[in-house]
Amino acid sequence: MDTTTYVGLSRLVALQRQTEMTAHNIANANTPGFKASRMLFSDYLVTQHRVTQPIGARPVQFVQDRGTHRDFSPAAMQKTENPLDIALGAEGFLVFATDRGERYGRNGRLAIDPEGRLVGSDGSPVLSEAGAPIVVAPTDVRISIAPDGTVSTENGPIGRLRVVRFEDPQALKAEGANLYAAEEAPVPVAEPKIAQGMVEEANVEPVVELVTLMTQLREFQFTTQLVEQEGERRAQAIERLTRRRS
Repeated sequence: MDTTTYVGLSRLVALQRQTEMTAHNIANANTPGFKASRMLFSDYLVTQHRVTQPIGARPVQFVQDRGTHRDFSPAAMQKTENPLDIALGAEGFLVFATDRGERYGRNGRLAIDPEGRLVGSDGSPVLSEAGAPIVVAPTDVRISIAPDGTVSTENGPIGRLRVVRFEDPQALKAEGANLYAAEEAPVPVAEPKIAQGMVEEANVEPVVELVTLMTQLREFQFTTQLVEQEGERRAQAIERLTRRRS
């Protein structure tokens, strides 16, 4: 008699995680370089053993979230005219030096910190191909970034941005909204096709995500009502059986 309740509860747990993921996508709709996440579902089949199955019986199907899929499809480019803003090509990640080690991201909204280092939006230095931060001299005022990642000033080149890719980007582990940690070694991107004065927007459609969120909330309400009604049905059945025996 508890099977219906357990199936409903499995759906509620999956819906809760899916709703949290959709809300996270909406919250980062204006975060440059953000990539939306999607949840993967499957059926978990359970067959009762040592029990005579009625004619036409089917295995019990529970809802199971198998994992998270991150959508790495490219997003629209926004022109900013800021020389420190860059947008990467279809593939590739910038490499940032953090206190946790190297991290990777596509947020190209860069800045110069008090030490003259080229840093990301969280203050982490951007690494060059040599594995060191790119430092801009205090007297340098004109910064240009070529499509191949070469950073130059009026006094000449000062470094080349390290741009990498991964054979399996789905294996990356997100840290916050913009950075990823990786267990596999990255592969250099020979032609990153960097655009200066532009940033990549988030690949999130706010209207679509809001409609999805509303649908998930309605499904949550419907499933909650189903579980409550099943509980009432069981209580009524127990009450009737008790009456007959007394």
